[in-house]
Amino acid sequence: MSIAGTQVKQGVYEFPLSDRRRDMTAWQSAKRFFYNPDTKEVMERPLKLWGYSLVFYLLFYSVLAAMFAICMRMLYWRLEGKAPVYVLEESLIGVNPGLGFRPMSYDVDEGSLIWYEAKNESSVAHWVKAIDEFLLDYEPNQNKSIVLNRKPCSYDTIIPEGQVCDVKLSDFKNCTRENNYGYANSSPCIFIKLNRIFSWVPDFYTSEDVLPKEMPEQLKALIKSPSNNGTKNIWISCEGEYEFDKEHIRTDFAYYPIQGFPSYYYPFVNSPGYLSPLVAVQINRPSTNVLINIECRAWAKNIHYHGGKDREGSIRFELLID
Repeated sequence: MSIAGTQVKQGVYEFPLSDRRRDMTAWQSAKRFFYNPDTKEVMERPLKLWGYSLVFYLLFYSVLAAMFAICMRMLYWRLEGKAPVYVLEESLIGVNPGLGFRPMSYDVDEGSLIWYEAKNESSVAHWVKAIDEFLLDYEPNQNKSIVLNRKPCSYDTIIPEGQVCDVKLSDFKNCTRENNYGYANSSPCIFIKLNRIFSWVPDFYTSEDVLPKEMPEQLKALIKSPSNNGTKNIWISCEGEYEFDKEHIRTDFAYYPIQGFPSYYYPFVNSPGYLSPLVAVQINRPSTNVLINIECRAWAKNIHYHGGKDREGSIRFELLID
């Protein structure tokens, strides 16, 4: 069907609809766009087409929402509970735990360097604050339900399911807040921890075992000594990485509360309030104005040592006291 137009001039025609729109105000034109009473169209589309579009997009987004809900449910299903879906050999973490240490510099560029001036109060306070922040989780004035879940333990203790062994800050002796963790006395303390692996059970070295040749003689003597009484620990040893470093350490390291992580903290099963055991390693008055490289290593039959860039079972840090 065509609409007859009137020729106004050569090549120019006027149509009735055009006349009507030309006579409309902007407001009337806008209202006509949203609803045309002549054609019953909404925004220049028939209502029937709008109905089809509404049904299509309703179904389309309903399917998308259902797919998203299914994916999120599967994700939360894997994250629910205190146990991961994949553990030990099946997990990305594996079964060879690494070591960590604190304090660490706030400056990423400094990496594992601990550098301070013993006679400078602000320099000492910088590292004391870093350790304070790290030990906040070990403070007793926390959530009561969490604190009550922690119990004093010993090698003969059988911990009920759901409870965990406590870590007392007072057991670190010279490496406490009251002593500024030894930093003001040029005998800084470094806190060593073993990275958590769910359900991992250590295989301990005891006095009855043939100890590795590369194990330090001091640690061998400690494990074999009668005072050790066959206790089961993941042992820790620290020493200068190179001969030059060993010359500048001067004395043996001091370890608090003992030279290792006791067996009663393992396995880790994500019980509420669990605290990773710590060993405070004190370096007693090493040489000043010298950069000293120190390596600490964990000892258990199922902790495999790898040095270098891909370090496992050990940590390395640098110490410089001005």
